[in-house]
Amino acid sequence: MTANVDGLDDVWTDWNEAVNMTAHELEEWLETEESRSVGDKSDGGESTGHKSGRRIVEILGKKKSDLDADDVEWMRKVVGYVHRHRAQGPADDVEHSRWRYSLMNWGNDPLKNA
Repeated sequence: MTANVDGLDDVWTDWNEAVNMTAHELEEWLETEESRSVGDKSDGGESTGHKSGRRIVEILGKKKSDLDADDVEWMRKVVGYVHRHRAQGPADDVEHSRWRYSLMNWGNDPLKNA
């Protein structure tokens, strides 16, 4: 059975380029203090990026054929976020930057395969 969700094929390649961390790598990252230290916590709890990371892990755990319209919508959001924020990187100390930590919450490690 193949997924017949509008837009899935359109976002699939961009998603796989934007999310360069495995589900396991992302799960381990989300457990770190660095992961929890960045992002908008407007409600006082978990940051938007941290919640996104957990959602990305769920999507990475699915087969393409099991993805639904909500997944595709989230995949588009992730691709957009990663593309916007990759363009705003710091001039120095990328490895320990809040910029990198934030991107990693969204499944993208800018130092991976750099």
